[in-house]
Amino acid sequence: MPNSTTAHPLPTTVWFPDPDEPNAAPIPGAVLPAWALDKIRTDFVGRPAHRPAKLLKIAIRDIAPGMDARIPVTPVATPAGEEGRVKGPSILLAELHPDTLPAPTDELPAGGSEMPGSLEDGWPGFFHRAHRLVPYDGFLLLATRQRRDGGRLTDPLGTLIASARTAGFRYLQHIVVVYGRPVGDRLVPALPAYASRGVAHCDLIALSAIRHA
Repeated sequence: MPNSTTAHPLPTTVWFPDPDEPNAAPIPGAVLPAWALDKIRTDFVGRPAHRPAKLLKIAIRDIAPGMDARIPVTPVATPAGEEGRVKGPSILLAELHPDTLPAPTDELPAGGSEMPGSLEDGWPGFFHRAHRLVPYDGFLLLATRQRRDGGRLTDPLGTLIASARTAGFRYLQHIVVVYGRPVGDRLVPALPAYASRGVAHCDLIALSAIRHA
């Protein structure tokens, strides 16, 4: 379980669905499968008795100016009877469409505007605005997936993490969420039809907001 005050990143972790999980792949248009959302809200934040933490999911499909007005927002429901008991860490989960991701050779983008901080466009502005939303004991999670550019898989994680750090976030952990199901000593893929060829997982990046006294 990451702690928002952790000084050093935790080792990379790999998540698999349970062998009897009927829906190992995400639904169309999503990055994370439903079983991984459940795991985030319970195991990831160490909820007592597996009571789910509060989670707000947003889907980022473009980073053009005015992106905030086009971001779908989905509050993940708290079970009946738990509303007043679900306290503690809150989670902002951003699912990033592969087409919005920076190329791995890109330098940190200027955002397309001359405005500083939260008024910027693109990823710099997004991370500055997210920093204002995430509570002291909460987390920002980025769920994304590699894509193919010119036949080669790209890995945008380094650029995204660097941009998040510039906005005041602390990197905590990288979690690999497998699109597949363990069967005996084998892994049977459960690949989304819309994923790039050869992509059998998505990446989950855990961040916390650095606060200064």
